[in-house]
Amino acid sequence: MIIDIDQRGDVPIYEQLHRQIIAGIANDELIPGDQLPSVRALAVDLGINLHTVNKAYALLRDEGYLVMRRGTGAVVADRSSAGNDSTTRRATDEQDERMNDDLHRLALAYKARGGSLTAFLDATRRQAERVYASSNERNDKQGE
Repeated sequence: MIIDIDQRGDVPIYEQLHRQIIAGIANDELIPGDQLPSVRALAVDLGINLHTVNKAYALLRDEGYLVMRRGTGAVVADRSSAGNDSTTRRATDEQDERMNDDLHRLALAYKARGGSLTAFLDATRRQAERVYASSNERNDKQGE
């Protein structure tokens, strides 16, 4: 996975890193168990402050995308860890709640800008189809 940081853009660097790693996970460029570069190594590779990488990794960990392991660093979390233990269920419930909160904020922002419910649902459907179609295309190519 190639990470492209815009040093002069309006989006904070940690947020760019955060978004690109999530996209890499969603697009199966990063799969559960993959080890990410160390904070220091990624900071050096990208020419950014190690605290910026640390902030992005911590946010990804808190959101359930990464697991931090002493000695091995940041590892992509298992998406299908819907086990029976109460800790796993609680983490899954918290992730679902965060995603619903994110969708709620997007809906509020769309409405505040004058968008209709129908237009919001159409835009949401288009984006979801775009994300899932690109994943399906990659999976089809890997199966050939």
